[in-house]
Amino acid sequence: MDHQQAVSLYQVLTDKTRLQILQMLQAGECCACELLKNLAITQSTLSHHMKCLTESGLVKGRKNGRWIHYSLNPIRAQELSLFTQALLFPQD
Repeated sequence: MDHQQAVSLYQVLTDKTRLQILQMLQAGECCACELLKNLAITQSTLSHHMKCLTESGLVKGRKNGRWIHYSLNPIRAQELSLFTQALLFPQD
């Protein structure tokens, strides 16, 4: 992961609602309808946040009928974690 990719991911993580969504997805895959029930936001606002999260690669979406089911992307999360560890705890 290069610095620009990391900056983009960190920008995605600066939003309180997106952090709430990521916390909800820690429990496993979640339908957009379930996310809406637990967040005090509109459908269009949820769509915006999910677009940011999916484009960043932190979240994956799977269409199932009318709804999209979302889950965390552990590979991308691991990449960000390793980058952050290397940044904050450099090995000499």
